[in-house]
Amino acid sequence: MSLTTNERLLAQHFAKYVSDHKREFIQKVLEQRTRHVTVVLEDIYQSQNISAVVRTCECMGLQDIHIIENTNVYQVNARVVKGSNRWMNLVRHRSKANNNTELCFQHLRKHGYTIYAADPSEEGVSIHDVDPDKVAIIFGNELHGVSEYALKNCDKRVRIPMYGFTESLNISVSVAICLNALVTKLHTHTLKFGLTTEEREDITLQWYRKVIRKSDVIEREFLRAIS
Repeated sequence: MSLTTNERLLAQHFAKYVSDHKREFIQKVLEQRTRHVTVVLEDIYQSQNISAVVRTCECMGLQDIHIIENTNVYQVNARVVKGSNRWMNLVRHRSKANNNTELCFQHLRKHGYTIYAADPSEEGVSIHDVDPDKVAIIFGNELHGVSEYALKNCDKRVRIPMYGFTESLNISVSVAICLNALVTKLHTHTLKFGLTTEEREDITLQWYRKVIRKSDVIEREFLRAIS
């Protein structure tokens, strides 16, 4: 979404309260951000697992993560997440009247994503063979994996090649392995994986609001002055 004129002026005003070093660092991080890859978490019930995944996604440069809450409610484990959730868009699918996995899939397809369900069966393609252009990977909960609905309605299944007796990994480890494979490809691909100018401007304003002390007071006074 494009910023309004007042929002652009506000972002310029906020920039005066941010050190040169911090502004440069924000722009450096923004240049590496992507929406070509996103992660979907379906009914994860352990807060430390979901928080570890959020932290991994932020470290790997993802801007969005989708959280499906059919039976389990998203909870933050502050010791694990380390504030990483502040810098991402957490899109929560939690309508009480609908199948939230279905609603999430509709949202992703509307935005052009190919949906992969993480599944250890041999039916799936290797994560190393996945094209990272507009990919969403859904990971299921710790006990049952992805839901039957997700398996039936995803575009493809994806697996992590493993060579031992144990057939599954911890979810945060699985996400890290998948993102390492996909994001590495993005950074060596001719594809332009970054955010649009409008997206970068919007997120810059969001982040300025987070890093500036009493930004709400500064914003209120500035908007009153220019109105």
